[in-house]
Amino acid sequence: MEKLLGKIRNNPKDVSYEDLDKLLRWAGFTRRTQRSGTSHFFYSKPGCPYPLTIPKKNPLKEVYVKQAIQFIDEYGDVEE
Repeated sequence: MEKLLGKIRNNPKDVSYEDLDKLLRWAGFTRRTQRSGTSHFFYSKPGCPYPLTIPKKNPLKEVYVKQAIQFIDEYGDVEE
């Protein structure tokens, strides 16, 4: 997973939802979906001030990827 994290850090413009989902769950975040009416997934973790919202689209917009990397850096259970 460290290799995937490095790859995404180096090129946040061409990231699939599936890769980012794997990375967030590896870092200890829990995924939940809205019950109906949306294609967004919410990632949360104890100690995190608010949930991270990511749409299920491919490829993801760079802003979502950068926000996820920031969450992983600040709140993830990743040892580098």
